[in-house]
Amino acid sequence: MPFGKSLEYLVLTSAGSISHMRVLGIDPGSETLGWGVVDGSGTRYSAVAYGVVRSNTKTRFSKRLAGLYDRVGELIAEHSPDVLSIEDTFYAVNVSVALKLGQVRGTMLLLAEQRDLDIAEYAPRLIKQTVTGYGNADKAQVGQMVKALLGLKTVPTPHDAADALAIAICHFHHAGFKDKLARAR
Repeated sequence: MPFGKSLEYLVLTSAGSISHMRVLGIDPGSETLGWGVVDGSGTRYSAVAYGVVRSNTKTRFSKRLAGLYDRVGELIAEHSPDVLSIEDTFYAVNVSVALKLGQVRGTMLLLAEQRDLDIAEYAPRLIKQTVTGYGNADKAQVGQMVKALLGLKTVPTPHDAADALAIAICHFHHAGFKDKLARAR
């Protein structure tokens, strides 16, 4: 999958030195889970790979969770990320959907803990604000900015994959800030 030229960004550790990291962004979904791997070294980050994991909605929900766990576990083994960056919970009108998303998130957090990955959680509005400059951006705006920021030739599809890349990008922009807050405490 050709990704084109990447733009350059500065990633700082808490000590202020340039750091390399690989981030697996996860857009949790019980039917379609988006994932994106973004690699950064020094002042650059670029897309490594992205896609979705689809679940059969006719399958028992616990089996769907197990399938998501297995497939994302394979992605972690294949891409060796340092960090799992995941969208935080949000308020949903449909309580059943919110509960299922919470269970998918929990499964991903458990997997990250078991694989000894750092975990970063970001609110949907912060992700959109970071990537597009507007916290209420729509899916198309997020996709276009992900394309531009990663120097991709096309907008990643489906939108779940673009969202997962946005979640990973968000971590690059906020990781240094989180480290500074932790040191200040």
